[in-house]
Amino acid sequence: MKPLGFLAPGEAGVIKEVAGGIGIRERLRGMGVTKGKALRMIQNNACGPVIVALGETRLALGRGMAQKVLVE
Repeated sequence: MKPLGFLAPGEAGVIKEVAGGIGIRERLRGMGVTKGKALRMIQNNACGPVIVALGETRLALGRGMAQKVLVE
């Protein structure tokens, strides 16, 4: 497992765990970021948010939030 922020653009993964406190986990769950979902990295520059495709949805996550999502 590795944090979402380590995926390269075009790389896919499956969410294995969402770490952090109850607030961050609830916020991510509300956006559809839940264990078992497949996603694909769209944009991962050195600065700025990461952009991922979660099904037909595109999400922009800050770097700190992306580090809480562990993928395989």
